[in-house]
Amino acid sequence: MLIEQPPQLYRMLFPNAVWRIENPAQKTVYLTFDDGPIPEVTPWVLDILNQYAVKATFFCVGDNVRKYPDIYRQVIENGHQVGNHTFNHWQGWKHNSKNFLHNISLARKLIDSTLFRPPHGHIWTNQCRRLQNAGYQIIMWDVVTRDYSRFMSPEQVLQNVKRYTRDGSIIVFHDSLKAKKNLQHALPESMEWLLKEGYRFELIPM
Repeated sequence: MLIEQPPQLYRMLFPNAVWRIENPAQKTVYLTFDDGPIPEVTPWVLDILNQYAVKATFFCVGDNVRKYPDIYRQVIENGHQVGNHTFNHWQGWKHNSKNFLHNISLARKLIDSTLFRPPHGHIWTNQCRRLQNAGYQIIMWDVVTRDYSRFMSPEQVLQNVKRYTRDGSIIVFHDSLKAKKNLQHALPESMEWLLKEGYRFELIPM
């Protein structure tokens, strides 16, 4: 559970980041995808989302946007939201603040968004604070599906969604090669289950 649903103690380290968005009037979830866009996975994700009339937020890696601008445009043209996931999928813990913030700025030149999600959630508190002072909204998560893990089966990924999702959950999937096998089973099944449970899909408010 420490991975699938971050504990309150960890959330307290970043009190101004967004982890969950509760809506007392309606059971709501926020579907997000990290690490794309890539041709092997992202177009399939867009097709599935379109089948269910669901909009999502894609936290894009700047270098992937550079390599696959047509797919990035498809994401936007399909009415989805985009966010910054650094240019090179950098973890803040592994880089000094100057270089880390510069990498994010490189991605910003290609990704027109003030939404930011740190890869793996690894970011120092001072980096987080500086980004917020620069106008970024730090979007974390309430549920990590672990679709990227080679130790997880597609059914286990689905069960993570069923077990941990609650009102206001920001749910993380990945449009990446590592996640492809699990995603192809778990994503449509998850949306089916969430809809049957009465959840409404929304975009993250800006």
